[in-house]
Amino acid sequence: MSDSILVLNAGSSSLKFAVYERDLRPALKGAISGLGHAPRLAVRPSSWSPREEALRAGPMEMREAVSTVFDALAGEGLLAGVCAVGHRIVHGGARHVAPVRLDEEILAYLRTLNAMAPLHQPFNLQIVDACRALMPQAAQIGCFDTAFHASRPAIETLYGLPRALLDEGLVSYGFHGLSYGFIAHVLRERFGPSAGGRVVVAHLGSGSSLCAMREGRSVSTTMGFSPLDGPIMSTRCGAIDPGILLHLMTARGMSGEDMQALLYKQSGLLGVSGLSGDMQVLLASGAPHAREALDLFVLSVSRQIGQLAASLGGLDALVFTAGIGENSPAIRARICEAAAWLGAAMDDARNDAGVEDIAAPHSRLRLLVIPTDEEKAVAEGVLAAL
Repeated sequence: MSDSILVLNAGSSSLKFAVYERDLRPALKGAISGLGHAPRLAVRPSSWSPREEALRAGPMEMREAVSTVFDALAGEGLLAGVCAVGHRIVHGGARHVAPVRLDEEILAYLRTLNAMAPLHQPFNLQIVDACRALMPQAAQIGCFDTAFHASRPAIETLYGLPRALLDEGLVSYGFHGLSYGFIAHVLRERFGPSAGGRVVVAHLGSGSSLCAMREGRSVSTTMGFSPLDGPIMSTRCGAIDPGILLHLMTARGMSGEDMQALLYKQSGLLGVSGLSGDMQVLLASGAPHAREALDLFVLSVSRQIGQLAASLGGLDALVFTAGIGENSPAIRARICEAAAWLGAAMDDARNDAGVEDIAAPHSRLRLLVIPTDEEKAVAEGVLAAL
């Protein structure tokens, strides 16, 4: 295969990858999961049997993970034909709202954004550096999670801060845009140019956010300046009174590094439950604090749905996607129950079966479960840039 596209999508503890032909047919998909403790490689070629293997007992650095992916692709005979590498990059800042070829000047700017997304941006850029060294002949294309939200009304991006700070870029950017862009594309295929009308998409996973769309375009979203805002997440705090942060600095003397570790890695479901940030672990637990963490997750998502529905002036559809949204019928059921005031009525049997349309016949809202595909969205961005 020649002129293929390699896509690399790094999370805080994983590296997903895929190879596409120019017509966007996938030749292979895979992932290295558990980078922080016990990495495992899973490879799903289109014409071979899938396989999975443990890589080691301890943590793996991102650069080594990239080399491992390259070795796996070479073993499948897929590496030599790669003409471009598409990178999911979480933050594009104010400058980058479309896929772009990555050069030294652009990479230098993107590194200035590391502090805004410390669990993702540094790793995204480490991967770019590794790929430039390992595949100097291939074009390196950046596709940005923030880009999808650039269409929002300007008022949706502002905070109540002095104008000088707003002008310096302390505004809302929004994230998970590659996922939302893919869902918007699916909605247009299903409903035409209206893309389902007024829609709230709930991207619920280790990192969670929601997006209000009108005719497939972002109107409002719950993540803002950083990926911390919105509902509580696996280990991230979600929306929080800024007075708490002031208290931690003044009364506890916490440093910036201490607060970053607290808010990104020690909070959320993990912090409230004292047990785990994994939704499946909490659902299986009968511990009171685990139940409380689940209750808080559902409450925080439900509040955000109401807020986004208000920004749209009503709601026509609610879409669930990402790890929890796609795979947890119990959480979907609780969220739909909380959204009954908006007209949501779920069919329990369809929800348990995991079909796309889970609405009961009398539901005033469309209720959909649509798997996201960030890798395909990146591949489409690469083609646009080339």
